[in-house]
Amino acid sequence: MKRLQAFKFELRPNGQQQRQMRRFAGACRVVFNEALALQKARHERGEQKLGYAGLCKELTAWRNGAPLPSGRRAPWLAEAPVHPLQQALKDLERAYTNFFARRADFPRFKKKGQHDSLRYPDPKQIKFDQANSRIALPKLGWLRYRNSRDVLGAVRNATVSFSAGKWFVSIQTEREVEQPMPKGDAVGIDVGVARFATFSNGTFLAPLGSFGKHAVRLARYQRAMRRKVKFSKNWRKAKAKVTKLHQRIGNARRDFLHKATTTISQNHAMVCIEDLQVRNMSKSAAGTTEKPGTNVRAKSGLNKSILDQGWFEFRRQLDYKVQWSGGYLMAVPPHNTSRTCPCCGHIAADNRRTQAQFKCVACGYANHADLVGAINILSRGMQKLRDEGQDMAHACAGWETAARIACEVSGAVRPPAAGTHRSDSGTVQCRT
Repeated sequence: MKRLQAFKFELRPNGQQQRQMRRFAGACRVVFNEALALQKARHERGEQKLGYAGLCKELTAWRNGAPLPSGRRAPWLAEAPVHPLQQALKDLERAYTNFFARRADFPRFKKKGQHDSLRYPDPKQIKFDQANSRIALPKLGWLRYRNSRDVLGAVRNATVSFSAGKWFVSIQTEREVEQPMPKGDAVGIDVGVARFATFSNGTFLAPLGSFGKHAVRLARYQRAMRRKVKFSKNWRKAKAKVTKLHQRIGNARRDFLHKATTTISQNHAMVCIEDLQVRNMSKSAAGTTEKPGTNVRAKSGLNKSILDQGWFEFRRQLDYKVQWSGGYLMAVPPHNTSRTCPCCGHIAADNRRTQAQFKCVACGYANHADLVGAINILSRGMQKLRDEGQDMAHACAGWETAARIACEVSGAVRPPAAGTHRSDSGTVQCRT
């Protein structure tokens, strides 16, 4: 099978190359913003938005000196390589597609200094010399980079980006690999705040909390930056310290997630997780002036914890790493996973009276709430695998499998009989 993989390295450009990369990244930003302004103006006039081909024609005119939608002229666009400018238009087209498909918000104008990048899509224009740790890009020449790992496969494209005062290059490659055989068993994973990930086999991963570890220092740096005159030299120095600390927090989080997802994908043939809408879960509860929210401070702390864990990135990495290992990732509905008894299938809010403890009011089964959620997630994933396409919103789906898993985890001699569970208070029927 074909595998697409990116290899990211830190560049070591000279002064002239740094100036050129800043100019080219700025040109890409200007093209994106002007094209977005053009699309908005056409929409206000009742005209149909231009496609990628139409925007490329406008780009050719702008490079030849035609006025931009903002009224100014930018003949210096001709000095930048044309392919990265066209890729900026493709990014805008993709942003519109995601907006109409309700996968993202409406595209916004890009700001200087935020996510500056340029992409070279033509592999014929990229010369890669791994033996000497250098890469040649159009109108930049040979650039040296820190060679930290071997690049496997044929180069498809290269993306140059700027972050925290450093330039990086991400090289995407394509190669043919043998179809791997899945290893290990199936596992259900329940993500949380107190425990980052709880597995259905009884183990769990403690959270890293990279943001919380540096929150005090970050607040001190931000206060110092706020006291400076904006855009002054001292302000830029203070901002560089804030940016560098943010990068350190993000690097620690990504390293933790990569190590966790690699271990999970290599040891489990099927991974079942909840289909969580992280964006909706981490929305602000402040409300509006007319309708102010409640428990705003508590919800703000919860939102910070959720975003600090990186649940969405955790699922994104699991998605492709499980495929690389020949496994299968199953996302199941999250309704009542921590309120459903894995032994008798009884659903009630009283089953989970505290954040950590679960105790079924019907059969008396007790265990950690996160472990119960992981068991139910695995049960629903196995049921969904058997009955692909059926409605899985019902919380008792596959409860017999959940009962078997629950008894194995708790050390019972044998799983309960189908439809019943024996406890100290007697035999209870499954309430399905």
